[in-house]
Amino acid sequence: MLDVKRMVILRDLAEHTRVTAVADLHGVTPSAVSQQLRALEAEAGAVLVERDGRGLRLTPAGAALAAACEPVLAALERAEGAVRALDTELSGELAIGCAPSALATVAAPLVAELAVRHPRLRPRIVQADPEEALPQLRRRRLDLAVTYAYPLLGAPPAAGTTAVPLFEDPLCLALPQALLPAYERDGLAALRESCWVSAPAPSSCREMLLHACRNAGFTPHIAHECGDLRSGLWLVATGQAVSILPKLLCDAPPPGVAVRELPGPGRTLDVLVRAGTEARPAVAATLAALTALTAPTAPTAVAAAAAPGAGTRRTPLTPLTPR
Repeated sequence: MLDVKRMVILRDLAEHTRVTAVADLHGVTPSAVSQQLRALEAEAGAVLVERDGRGLRLTPAGAALAAACEPVLAALERAEGAVRALDTELSGELAIGCAPSALATVAAPLVAELAVRHPRLRPRIVQADPEEALPQLRRRRLDLAVTYAYPLLGAPPAAGTTAVPLFEDPLCLALPQALLPAYERDGLAALRESCWVSAPAPSSCREMLLHACRNAGFTPHIAHECGDLRSGLWLVATGQAVSILPKLLCDAPPPGVAVRELPGPGRTLDVLVRAGTEARPAVAATLAALTALTAPTAPTAVAAAAAPGAGTRRTPLTPLTPR
């Protein structure tokens, strides 16, 4: 019988390619990872990895077994959910990762809604950007994760998860009031000589800023970096910088800052769950609570929950009427 935890290590090696990266993910030594891989090879009766210079690469058998990992994990999640469905009342802790920009719009209303609907359920909000939340979700340190994605960047969806879209969040240009007439006349091209504020690399928000400016015919000079893009608005208020950031971060800008919504798609706010957990009572109850909420600053309301099943997919947006 194949050990599922060892299959997860093989899956992570297929994704991250380096034993040291897998060791860091699991909080163990590289030698421990190598031992688990050798044990898995003994269980499978096949060579799963082979030397490739200083690293390892998966053999065809290893690649096939790594690809089979997600359906196995999803089936186990559904089996555990079937047991939990027998509970008479929802209780216990539910760990919910949340991107910082969605704490006020999604996480806070959700906690209040769950307190009314399921008072014995204890939601625990963990602030985490998507890059941090996804590994925690896949390793069962989070039960759900409120994340965001920029469709224009074309990043592949996370394997082994189900994405439930919440709402669309447009991109906005934040610029000093003095530059507003030039922008309204010539568009982003009027700001080619400006200093820009963005998130430190690597960041999808930074990539979207670069994408928008290059579409306008120039590469921006990113003079300032702020992990909290909302704080970057104070640099814009000095009159010496401009920025592009999500609309959720543009409420109540400092004096002297003009905000204009940019045309075209922005980002989507999503809830990610591990494939196979959609019907687990606590997760299903949380998704149902989200559908009962309308985010006050979002242009589209929270969407319907995802249907159960393995793999990564999205459910269509379903507008709701505010309560």
